[in-house]
Amino acid sequence: MRLNSDQLSEQLRRKLLPCYLVSGEEPLQLGEACDAIRKAAKAAGYTTRTLLEVDTYFKWEALRIEADSLSLFSDKKIIDLRIPSGKPGTEGSKALLAYASRPPADTLLLITLPKLERQQASAKWLTTLVTLGALVTVWPIEGARLHQWLRERMERSGLRPTSEVITLLSERIEGNLLAAAQEIEKLLLLHGTGPLDAEQLLAAATDSARFDLFKLADAALQGNTRRCLRILTGLQAEGTAEPLILWALARETRTLLALRTAIEQGIPLQQALARPDIWEKRRPLLAQGVKRLSRQRLQQLLQRCALADRAIKGRSNESPWLLFQEIVVGLSGVQYFGD
Repeated sequence: MRLNSDQLSEQLRRKLLPCYLVSGEEPLQLGEACDAIRKAAKAAGYTTRTLLEVDTYFKWEALRIEADSLSLFSDKKIIDLRIPSGKPGTEGSKALLAYASRPPADTLLLITLPKLERQQASAKWLTTLVTLGALVTVWPIEGARLHQWLRERMERSGLRPTSEVITLLSERIEGNLLAAAQEIEKLLLLHGTGPLDAEQLLAAATDSARFDLFKLADAALQGNTRRCLRILTGLQAEGTAEPLILWALARETRTLLALRTAIEQGIPLQQALARPDIWEKRRPLLAQGVKRLSRQRLQQLLQRCALADRAIKGRSNESPWLLFQEIVVGLSGVQYFGD
């Protein structure tokens, strides 16, 4: 059985399965899904829990021993297995298949995984365990869904936000649900339950947006100039090292220029994107960028990267941050400097 996180509560109300795999990259939703499973299991009498963390020193024999052992304190138990890499390896795959072939009675196996790539999601050990139980996939919440999620969570807490509050909070947390949950808790402590307007929010909320290099590059490839500049301002305020900013922007520009060159040589875009150094998830973003930017524009942007490098090294009086602004605006498709 395969579920998304929104379907989990209903499934738990119907029946508790012997195995759950929870996968995703959003920590708040991932944690809350696992909490919901453990809570349902506890209510069903699974009062003993053993935590197994798969790291460099982990021995898969521990899973077999735990599956075969009987609890001294309870007839039912949870094996909470965490695989941070998402890859159990050959030994781990065999151990998980062995577990699935004869799952112990009165034992619930809860496996926590990061977001799975296509090859991982089709691995035999995973598909076998999914047949035994359920794979719960946690997806990022963005756009209109984020607004809805914020409103529902605030209303469950007893707050009655205006539409302006939802919009402002969404802009501030930029998809960081953990930060959103913390802000909602703080607003509840400061103002209590009841109506909440924009003035109250602005007085209390902190800017918890995730200003990171990858989001900067993604925003540029999406053509979102306003967001590019906002993230760049946040990176500067956080004291992010200038060479790191330059590295990210120059890498993206070189990749786009290589793709543009390949296309001009007659290579189809999808074939050009199938390079091993281009992560599959980023290919649609790079496709947007390369369709929008000419070879001449990309060469200009690389020249701006060279100027930024000189400025960082103190070889010119130009501001690296102003040059970064020109580069991200150029990557997003806006003409910031003359051709």
